[in-house]
Amino acid sequence: MKSLLTAAFAAMLAAASGTAFADTLQVGAYPSNPPWEFKNEQSMFEGFEVDLVNEIGKRLGAEIVYQDLGFQALFAATSSGRIDMAISTITITDERLQSQSFTQGYYDSDLALIATKDGEVKSMADMKGKTVGVLSSSIAEKWANENKDKAGFEEIRGYPEQQNLLLDVQSGRLAGAVGDIAGYQYAFKNMPTMQVLDRIATGDRFAIMMPKGSKNLERVNEAVSAIKNDGTLAKIHEKWLGAPADPETSTVKVVDMPVAK
Repeated sequence: MKSLLTAAFAAMLAAASGTAFADTLQVGAYPSNPPWEFKNEQSMFEGFEVDLVNEIGKRLGAEIVYQDLGFQALFAATSSGRIDMAISTITITDERLQSQSFTQGYYDSDLALIATKDGEVKSMADMKGKTVGVLSSSIAEKWANENKDKAGFEEIRGYPEQQNLLLDVQSGRLAGAVGDIAGYQYAFKNMPTMQVLDRIATGDRFAIMMPKGSKNLERVNEAVSAIKNDGTLAKIHEKWLGAPADPETSTVKVVDMPVAK
């Protein structure tokens, strides 16, 4: 009885001070998206964004409960209020901001130029007159086509699978490739002869998506700021991507919450 009274009194104090928070946060996640989120052998969620959300729950005193959802289903789930938060490398866009809310971004989803460590390509300037590899129908392919003349690519070669693209760069059949920087950093944890040479800014950022006007938005966003400020998010970045976070990116810097235009 005494413990129950103590818990009730603590809850009353929290409410009075304006720090009360939901006991449970329902989080939707697409489970086939490593290293951001995936299920381990025990069917538990793991990954970069899972570590971030678990840290948010810890700091807010809230239990995190994950719901296994398809990527498209995440949007309906936040809109309906079925979940409180959604993760799965969701990019902030103005169109999405019309019907959803987002925390500040925590990862700049940039592209990167890659090559072997012992090859002749050391920067984008060295790709002039050479063939660049890209994943077919990707943002990287679009960027390469738009910048072919400026970069001086002789040819843009599309690949249906990243594995074959990486193997061709590793073996020297390709001078270099352009693609998602996070995917490369994750792959290179097991490919020590490969390296990221240049980061190519896209302006896109991943963030936590929440129901429009969510009462939890400000507090979750404040927790993200704290996780950045004390270096925890940078450690999560290095754990999952095998590389230090760029100090000029939103993984390290606190940025404004996005608003619809």
